[in-house]
Amino acid sequence: MQSIRHRRLPAAVLAASALVALGGCAGMRALDSDVSSYSQWPADRKPSTYAFERLPSQQANPQQQFDLEAAARDALGRAGFSESSDAKASDVTVQLGARVTRYESYPWGDPFGFYGGFGYGRWHRGYWGPGWGPGWGPGFGAGYYGSSTTYDREVAVLIRDRKSGQPLYESHASSDGFSNGGNAYLAAMFEAALKDFPQPAINPRRVSIPLAAQ
Repeated sequence: MQSIRHRRLPAAVLAASALVALGGCAGMRALDSDVSSYSQWPADRKPSTYAFERLPSQQANPQQQFDLEAAARDALGRAGFSESSDAKASDVTVQLGARVTRYESYPWGDPFGFYGGFGYGRWHRGYWGPGWGPGWGPGFGAGYYGSSTTYDREVAVLIRDRKSGQPLYESHASSDGFSNGGNAYLAAMFEAALKDFPQPAINPRRVSIPLAAQ
């Protein structure tokens, strides 16, 4: 799906974009993400066992953290890791982060830019912590008829050596579009984030991941 970055668009363009997006989403079979990765993974070290590292804020929201970890498990498996049954005996720890931000754009936005485009954003998930709840950005007329909803999505993976705590691999994947995508999109983005593990690659780069059939 084509990225949506500029939100102050004429009404006709917004309407046409929405129709194209609805038609495209119905037949979409892949999600494109922009990925940046940073590696200090030793060349002679093989992926082994991992345990999830949970921040206090993540432990306070166990169901949300469970969903986030479930979305990342397949990607970690494809990268060569297996989850340890004993967290204290794992080779590495894995810290996950995700956020999904919703924006509303309005066809009657100020053409001179005096008011910043009339819209709002809400944080649905925090970055390293769950972060659910209000967090309204600037805007006017929320809920006005004719608005167009878009979403910015981002996930992050940080892999550390369990014994030393040294960061070994960090990767971020981001995408945007007309749907929040739920856990299926998060899973595809985690897979994109770990696609080139353990090698550092061109940053940023575009990675396309097939989506599971709905």
